[in-house]
Amino acid sequence: MRTDSSAAAHTSAGARSGPAAAVVAPDKTLKLGAKGKAVQWLQKRLAQLGYRPGKADGRYGGATLAAVWAFQKVNGIRPTSTVARRTWEALETPKAPKVLVKDGRPTRAEVNLTKQIMVLYVDGEVKLITHVSSGSGVPYCETASWQGKQQRFCGSASTPTGDYKTTWRARGWHRSYLGQLYNPIFFNGGIAFHGALSVPLYPASHGCVRMPMNVAEVLPGMLGKGVPVHVRGRFKRL
Repeated sequence: MRTDSSAAAHTSAGARSGPAAAVVAPDKTLKLGAKGKAVQWLQKRLAQLGYRPGKADGRYGGATLAAVWAFQKVNGIRPTSTVARRTWEALETPKAPKVLVKDGRPTRAEVNLTKQIMVLYVDGEVKLITHVSSGSGVPYCETASWQGKQQRFCGSASTPTGDYKTTWRARGWHRSYLGQLYNPIFFNGGIAFHGALSVPLYPASHGCVRMPMNVAEVLPGMLGKGVPVHVRGRFKRL
């Protein structure tokens, strides 16, 4: 790698007739809160690869962090907020996410519980890769006000593996008996993809698939009704 933090990720217009130019990443360690051209390069490259780092504003914030985590997990790098040599090298020669259902329909969503990522394929191409947080697997019993009275709800907090399809959805914040879901898209009973203010590096939900808010903002326009959703794997706590 070289230290030119403004290196372009795309082939220049004058070189279209020749071989594709090599992608050259910055050689600068970035930590959460960093600003500058190297961060902007990172954001543009992640977006080019199907991740959702937020605006390419040169500010390393929460949306970019979640995209970095997703990228690191796909590329076999232990997720961390620090972007250093291994991550930069992977950005130069990235891996594609593992296909979970090889004979799946061209347009489908795949949830990898092992890596805690979701991949959306549209017409056979990867259109979106995001970090997620699925069901914690810790049984729960909670009391909540629902339908005008206090009720007690218990469950396993699991995200079952299997093959499903997207069903109904809600726009904006939707209140369920276990909390608030942003732009939920349901695919297995009461289990949905939805935005959340907290999407940690470990399964933490009651069973839904949490995702970053900026991803939940655009997903409804990309994922229609009746689209297959395949859930595979199992998260192993370290």
